[in-house]
Amino acid sequence: MATEIIVPTLGESVTEATVAQWLKQVGDHVEVDDPLVELETDKVTLEVNASAAGVIKEIKVKEGENVAVGTVLGEIGAGAAAPAEKKAAAPKAEKVAAEPTANDDAAATLSPAVRKIVDDNNLDPSKITGTGKDGRLTKGDVLAYMEGGAEAAPQAAPQAAAPVVADQGPREERVRMTRLRQRIAERLKEAQNTAAMLTTFNEIDMTNCMALRAQYKDSFEKRHGIKLGFMSFFIKACIQALKDFPAVNASIDGDELVYKNYYDIGVAVSTPTGLVVPVLRDADKKSFADVEAGIVDLGTRARDGKLEMSDLTGGTFTITNGGVFGSLMSTPILNVPQSGILGMHSIQERPVAVKGEVKIRPMMYIALSYDHRIIDGREAVSFLVRVKDAVEDPQRLLLDL
Repeated sequence: MATEIIVPTLGESVTEATVAQWLKQVGDHVEVDDPLVELETDKVTLEVNASAAGVIKEIKVKEGENVAVGTVLGEIGAGAAAPAEKKAAAPKAEKVAAEPTANDDAAATLSPAVRKIVDDNNLDPSKITGTGKDGRLTKGDVLAYMEGGAEAAPQAAPQAAAPVVADQGPREERVRMTRLRQRIAERLKEAQNTAAMLTTFNEIDMTNCMALRAQYKDSFEKRHGIKLGFMSFFIKACIQALKDFPAVNASIDGDELVYKNYYDIGVAVSTPTGLVVPVLRDADKKSFADVEAGIVDLGTRARDGKLEMSDLTGGTFTITNGGVFGSLMSTPILNVPQSGILGMHSIQERPVAVKGEVKIRPMMYIALSYDHRIIDGREAVSFLVRVKDAVEDPQRLLLDL
């Protein structure tokens, strides 16, 4: 009896997904809970696992196609893979026939963009070393292979004096946007269309914060098993400021203002598939160590594609750190329906006036983008000053001042 491979429930308000990649092919043996196929929704990428052991009998939906919850993706039939001993004892003719199979297995894991380059240039993907996840080929791997001249045409006439020009591939490439990228685009445009968005700026002297971190980072890591970063200082400073200016922690629902008396802080994370904002729940109740551990956990699972739907919903305020990529200043876009987002940036030594003298100090520009329908300019500026004061004098965070 065949076992159907079915699209599972995808999460709250999510009814459709895209088949991103089949991890198994027809004829492959699978065990219970083996990952079979990756589905991409507008929020997360998830794996569909085998509910029974057997052999992949049929794949009904190709990569790139959209599917709804409950769609039958394929079937698992009864059977088992040939034992290794039998394969080793196979006659020579069978061994020769197996070579194209290896080539087919390598091609089966290619993304649409990589497959197009391979097909257009008649390349053998099994001869190219992959640097992607699980050894998969990336576009860069294939182009580097081609530029290295490893796929020389055997029928070409020898011309020692002629310059060798590597095939650069097509001048343009069209790749379908992932469902996540489409959703990111929709939400960013929604924020610009619906919110009266404005940004205010300030700068922070990071001298004291950096000194405190340098003084305690070793003992902190030894005690808690986690590194002490700057994000925990900013999260704590923002929570303190949100308590003083609750409008920044509010949202609009119809003709009502919804004030949140809890602090679920979204932390923007860049992943290979796009930007996601997992949420650190009840951040106000967490210690510095709990905050740091939570950030590392969310960031790791985001980059590994292991976030769940519950990790991405319900935030009240967001922090994004463009400084990790070298950004000196930016105007972050709201994560709707939230009314505020804080942008952190690079720490850069600059000359500043300190008590009538010019000093070289490590400075960071910070930005608060906010919905002017909810937050007045005075509240926005005061909120940012409160964050600045707390980070510049981090002892205030410990004393709740």
